[in-house]
Amino acid sequence: MALLELLAPAGSKEKMEFAFLYGADAIYFAGQEFGLRANAKNFTREEMKETVEYAHSMGKKCYVTVNIVFHNEDLKGLEDYLLFLESIHVDAILASDISVMDLYNKLGLTMELHISTQASTLNREAALFYKSLGARRIVLAREASREDIKDIKEATGLDLECFAHGAMCTSISGRCVMSNYATNRDSNRGGCVQICRWTFDYLKDNNKLTEEPFSMTPKDLNMISFIEDMINNGVNSFKIEGRMRSIYYVSTVILIYRRIIDKILNNTLTDEYKDYALKVLNRVANRESAPQFYDKLPGVDEQYYLGRDEVSNQDFLGLVLNSKDGLIKLEERNTFKVGDTVEFFGPSFDTFSYTIDKIYDKDMQEIDKAVHPKEELYIKLDRDLPKYSMMRIKI
Repeated sequence: MALLELLAPAGSKEKMEFAFLYGADAIYFAGQEFGLRANAKNFTREEMKETVEYAHSMGKKCYVTVNIVFHNEDLKGLEDYLLFLESIHVDAILASDISVMDLYNKLGLTMELHISTQASTLNREAALFYKSLGARRIVLAREASREDIKDIKEATGLDLECFAHGAMCTSISGRCVMSNYATNRDSNRGGCVQICRWTFDYLKDNNKLTEEPFSMTPKDLNMISFIEDMINNGVNSFKIEGRMRSIYYVSTVILIYRRIIDKILNNTLTDEYKDYALKVLNRVANRESAPQFYDKLPGVDEQYYLGRDEVSNQDFLGLVLNSKDGLIKLEERNTFKVGDTVEFFGPSFDTFSYTIDKIYDKDMQEIDKAVHPKEELYIKLDRDLPKYSMMRIKI
């Protein structure tokens, strides 16, 4: 079996560190130029160099997005940027514009060329064309079916990277212009305002026709039930979407997929664990999720139309900062109180439940309730926990 990769988003240095800690084999991120998430914090050149060195010290990989659709004015500085990425030993760039691929070859670069999902690859001929330009991997469009994946793998032999979890695009991957039309911000050059998440009134002669607004939002992607099938059909890399998401989201999702993949490889995956994984993943985000295009065309059950309610997730209660002799130092994130049953989870131990008996403030004075986010607090356990473990509401 080919080596499998769990690929995590890294919208910042902090998210990168949590992604690796919680089980990612590689990360993808953008510098402050030529990437499609202009609103993410992204990385300075010095931060990119440090990130690559940090990842390589652990045997991990770094992929950098250079995947905007280039207009003439965007090409300025591209050659210098690609040479910089080569000099810091980035493992691969993700590109969607042929101008980047052409320059990659003219410069004789040795880092790998991966074709971004922005290129909307859904068939073998497109994949073979990109292979002829030096591509080592195709990031398939989110709309790829099981049959598409299997056919492209058999025809090309390329590494295939597929999205496993995260937000879907209302338009075909890489083909959205709604943001441009509504706000004059170019979704294909990093300015997407996610207009597909907005709601719209039905109007006739400036009068509302219905009380409930219309939505065109697809539910999130969730491939937990099909990971083993995807492996058998030639997928090499499982990509988690979410460079704008929180460290809690990234850590939770990466840990679940890490354990699912490992259990598949160890032949220990059970239906009971898959049910548990789905339960965790369906709580971590504020939208419902579905497999979308993989096994069938999505229909009414995979889409929001009316009455969508995206409530902010409050499950993340605390981040473990230190632990000694069963005294756990936490940074509070959301409210909790004495008597609450919570869960602790982390990459190096099995998730377990605990009913909070006592809470102490920074001066070791007892309090009944934690109500100040980012406050440092203490609770007592019968065990120590690794730094950066997390406490959440019991699922």
